[in-house]
Amino acid sequence: MPPPVSTPHPSRFTAVARSLPFGANLSLTAAFGEQLAALYALAERSEFVFGSPLGAFAVGTRTFHLPRFVYFGPHTSDASLRLAFTAGLDHRELHSTLALLHLVEQLALKPDIGQGLNLSFFPLVDVLGLAGLAPDRALASAHWGRRREPELALLEQDARMTGYHGFVRLDSAAGQDVATVQLRFPANDNPTPDVELISSEDFEPFPVRWEAVTDLHPADGPLSIADDLPVRPFELTLRLPAAWPAELYREAVTTILKRFIIRYRGFIAYGQHL
Repeated sequence: MPPPVSTPHPSRFTAVARSLPFGANLSLTAAFGEQLAALYALAERSEFVFGSPLGAFAVGTRTFHLPRFVYFGPHTSDASLRLAFTAGLDHRELHSTLALLHLVEQLALKPDIGQGLNLSFFPLVDVLGLAGLAPDRALASAHWGRRREPELALLEQDARMTGYHGFVRLDSAAGQDVATVQLRFPANDNPTPDVELISSEDFEPFPVRWEAVTDLHPADGPLSIADDLPVRPFELTLRLPAAWPAELYREAVTTILKRFIIRYRGFIAYGQHL
């Protein structure tokens, strides 16, 4: 079991979420601050979930961190499955952020998704956007190796050091009434046809639509630097309807991603004869 990671006081992470002028999103911003602080406190008592923010980076006289939680399953080793989950790439859309925090909370309370796992969760990427310092940055469509936003620079550095097998991007979409999923691979990679990383069964009872991949040479997100990573990863993007009630949204994220982790962990274990 990896040693516990020391966690700065939660107040350092909630200050950014106080008194911000985001109109209808004000209640979500307040909920984010409260939920983040509670999760850092829970992580201090957990055997499997650790709060270990990335950073720090400074803007003017203010210092910021990129919130991160890491889940180590029993018997974690260098050969364990490594996945990274990102949400909150746009500060104006915090439903995905709150849902990912809820998933981490559930893992801390009931670590029931299997052994040999190294999972990193980044619930809020657009830290400076939430702080009102850098609006409309389109982080979701940015090349990780060419843009110098500090949050992306931290994610790029972490990706190079950790060597994730895959990335899962969580997002919301207006004007849709079903979940959509897209699976991408680095250019020139041809996944084995009989390897099913996720299926419609993983979404039940939530309706789902599969999106075709049109960019064979991804120029955004972690796949934009895939050639320089120690492991050539896949990227799974899960978009849920923005109009879904918070409870339904949260339940869908927790159910779908837990099933995905268990399925993919089984695939990796089978390949390693574990």
